[in-house]
Amino acid sequence: MIRNLLPLLCIVTLTAVPLAAQDLAAVPIPAGAKLVLDEDWVAGTIDPKRWYVPRKKWGHGNHGVVPENVNIVKDTVFGKEKNVIVCTAHGDQYDGPVVGMWGRRQRVGGVIVSKDFFASGRYEVVMKLGAAKPHDGGPKDPMRPQGTVAAIWTFGYRFVQVDKKHQQEFVRDTPMYNPHMQAYGGPFNEYWSELDFPEFGKAGLFKKAMYNTFLQNKHLPLEFDIEHAVDGQYHTYTTEWRTMLAPIKNVTDAQVVEHEGYWWVQDKAIPFHHYYGNPLKRIGKDEYQVYTGRIATHWIDGKKVAENRRFVPAMTAQLTMGVWLPDWAGPAPWKTSSVSFASAKVWQYHDEGDVRGVITQDIHNNFEKDGREIK
Repeated sequence: MIRNLLPLLCIVTLTAVPLAAQDLAAVPIPAGAKLVLDEDWVAGTIDPKRWYVPRKKWGHGNHGVVPENVNIVKDTVFGKEKNVIVCTAHGDQYDGPVVGMWGRRQRVGGVIVSKDFFASGRYEVVMKLGAAKPHDGGPKDPMRPQGTVAAIWTFGYRFVQVDKKHQQEFVRDTPMYNPHMQAYGGPFNEYWSELDFPEFGKAGLFKKAMYNTFLQNKHLPLEFDIEHAVDGQYHTYTTEWRTMLAPIKNVTDAQVVEHEGYWWVQDKAIPFHHYYGNPLKRIGKDEYQVYTGRIATHWIDGKKVAENRRFVPAMTAQLTMGVWLPDWAGPAPWKTSSVSFASAKVWQYHDEGDVRGVITQDIHNNFEKDGREIK
């Protein structure tokens, strides 16, 4: 996840209460769902029609992520040798040839991102955090690479801007601008769709992992105890993301405007917490419903470990996997570590609450191979 985008309005870290057990086997894939991504890198290459590897500043206190740190190697996965994606992390002691932003070598990671945008569905990723055995230059505890944040997440982003003189208003010529969503103290909006499932490594600790949600300018971080997965072995991480259409009362045709196939609120009289910046669907004259995220449920090796019920997004996002080294992960007193991905599958459910075609842009590169910023 990119952490430098917004001073978020709802940053309250919560520790989740224990969940009722629900094995994944008891949750069938809905009839009509379609398997749209089935990747195991068997060809030994990264297919550019499926994936891209950014060269990007990634939050604060580090020097970004680079393509040189994303490679295919052989590894043993559930007893069989196969190709895997390895995303390498450079710690505070790294002195090798690969550089990140501003030409700095330390605290550089690697991330791989799907070309397709996804919404409601099932996501299944086989991942190994660190390694079971130490290696030269690696962390003292190879299963807990202190200073890294390794993660699987969905991410979608769109930036909207109007003239400063209209900062406090709705602007019908820019239907997606919403004065309730101002960012950076200016006339800017960020449409943000993200689910983390999960992120490891906050403050250098690995007993709990973060299952966060991001919905425009709303954010709810949750932590769940999943220490059993921190053992240097591969585990299967599964998330089911569901959306829906929800009732929204007392909205008239005069209070909205159509744009890109959806209807967008244009009146401050409609409470923001009734829609959180999401678009509406027109049902009939002066009758609307709001596209909304319903729930994200998470399993590891088929056992339920977490769920999100607040600020679940509805807009499409790209599947993203990798490792980086933000300042909030703490010191990284070693040269190299890694996170490995053996496969990725995505089934799409096409729930009626999905918002497709609004967020469509890839994450852009913002520095050159030698570390110079792209102006």
